Amino acid sequence: MSKKVLITGASGFVGYHLIAKAIENGLEVYAAVRPNSIISQLKNLPVNYVNLNFSSVNDLKAELEDKQYAYIIHAAGTTKAKTLQEYNKVNAEYSRNLALAASLINYKLEKFIFVSSLAAIGPITDFNASIYDDTIAQPVTFYGMSKKLAEEYLNNIENLPLITVRPTAVYGPREKDIFILFKTINQGLEPYIGSFNQHLSFIYVKDLAEIIIRFLTSNIEHKTYNISDGLSYNRYALAEGLKKALNKKTLKIHIPLLIIKGLASVMDAIYANSAKTPTLNKEKIKELTAPNWTCSIENLKKDLQFVPQYNLEKGLNETVKWYKENNWLK
Repeated sequence: MSKKVLITGASGFVGYHLIAKAIENGLEVYAAVRPNSIISQLKNLPVNYVNLNFSSVNDLKAELEDKQYAYIIHAAGTTKAKTLQEYNKVNAEYSRNLALAASLINYKLEKFIFVSSLAAIGPITDFNASIYDDTIAQPVTFYGMSKKLAEEYLNNIENLPLITVRPTAVYGPREKDIFILFKTINQGLEPYIGSFNQHLSFIYVKDLAEIIIRFLTSNIEHKTYNISDGLSYNRYALAEGLKKALNKKTLKIHIPLLIIKGLASVMDAIYANSAKTPTLNKEKIKELTAPNWTCSIENLKKDLQFVPQYNLEKGLNETVKWYKENNWLK
């Protein structure tokens, strides 16, 4: 009989790939989605749908006991909000409620995977160093602060078979934010913020899903891992890989940081009374201009015997192929 896994954030980009990998591994998937979630991409997958009340520990506990999930992967969260309070409510308080419910159930949960973010640690300024799993957290955005708070909440909950993963920038088929650069490069433009040095890291979504699903059946508990492909890239590597995959030449433009900050302020003002948050905003600029996002995955390699299957070039080639086959790119 297949074991049940509850996957939150199931309608999202990472959620889709987690579901696909879980099904591939013979798990019975329960996808937590909101009533207004777009789930058309899941229609051909053998998925059971649930709607969770993240505001109530008691409701969550009742749901878990009713379904008797063996595993929980908590990938739900928000990457766009107006205030730290909004970020904390969704990313920290809701995560705490689900974890508390999981710690109080009347059966033994085998694993609780919390999908945090490298933003919870924040970037570093030393170009000769890496971000380690135990690097002192100094997040630079409200999003990162909310993920840091969530980690602190969950680490203090007893009787929770917790593993926390902190992915760096995730890319791959169905991703929509980095995809903006795909479209820009495809149109022949290659824009950059300022002219400073940067070290970046990436993880292909299929590698991330593989890591998380493998953690479910591991004997590892109460550990936190930074997740990347183990490599460090300069600020031009993503565009160079895209140009090669798309067979495009571009006009490279370095836009002064002051202009970008001004645009971000204007966008924040325009969206001030909107429920939506602009892609370019003052918070996002802090991440996009950070010096060094390189992280070490030595503990991940050692504990899980994980070997990344995708570097940036291989991942971009596969991603571009998917975007073209599915008419996201012409």
